[in-house]
Amino acid sequence: MDGVTVRVAAIVGPTAVGKSSAAVEVAEALGAEIVSVDSMQVYSGMDIGTDKATSEMRWRVPHHLLDHWLPSHNVTVSEFQAEARNAISHISKRGVLPLLVGGSGLYFRAVVDDLLFPPRSANVREALELEVDELGSRALHARLTELDPRAAAKIEPQNARRIVRALEVIELTGEPFSDNDSFDRYESIYGLAVAGLTRPRPQLHERIDARVTRMIERGLVEEARRLAELDISRTARQALGYRQVLDSPEADPATLGDEIARATKRFARRQESWFRADPRVEWFDADDSECTKAVIDYIRSALRLSST
Repeated sequence: MDGVTVRVAAIVGPTAVGKSSAAVEVAEALGAEIVSVDSMQVYSGMDIGTDKATSEMRWRVPHHLLDHWLPSHNVTVSEFQAEARNAISHISKRGVLPLLVGGSGLYFRAVVDDLLFPPRSANVREALELEVDELGSRALHARLTELDPRAAAKIEPQNARRIVRALEVIELTGEPFSDNDSFDRYESIYGLAVAGLTRPRPQLHERIDARVTRMIERGLVEEARRLAELDISRTARQALGYRQVLDSPEADPATLGDEIARATKRFARRQESWFRADPRVEWFDADDSECTKAVIDYIRSALRLSST
């Protein structure tokens, strides 16, 4: 890598695989600072449901882009892209390695790759969101299937936010949302080393069940209701756990826990599929006792870092 290339490391993978704890150890060994690439940990007050890094983790290693916006704000991918790249620039200029950590595949790619983001219109988006409220997301997904079947095939019928975005772009540009081929090119603007963490699916599901139980016990329901009273944005409201609580305010904790766990397992499968499609990811078994060391060695070698 030449002298002007900014070197960036990353740890990615599905939720509950163990990224946060591994990242702290990796960052300490490499003298790195962590930049979160989690689409919901950017919101302040959303702590229990997003399983943010603990105060002890943050004391050990500086973390960036946690609690960055109020939950009343609809954070866009392009906003996140700008803030994350700004953090990377500041960290790198101090001679420190930025370590991206998270499972939000789109946000990760927005930061490291030269992705193009089509225009936006608040009026068009609000009109489409009203249609979602009146007709349901599946009705708009059917419309998207007619207008852009390639885009519809990649978006789940219940994912109202992405359906609205695709229809918004089609209305504003007159072109299919799927015509943006920048997503098909895995060409980073940085000197990049990406470690992916994985676990056998039964083990990952056990960890998800345990995490959800822990969240309920720590007060996820109360946290979600408190946020709703303070005004939570449509984007923040879609976060796993919060959405289930706010959509079923009268449900008992056990029922909510089961529903959140099922949704989280589906999400974890999509996360892994997203990152498996990225040829740059080097995969490591998070259950291996030597995993953290292997990740450290890989990043050092890939980025040609000194071991001293």
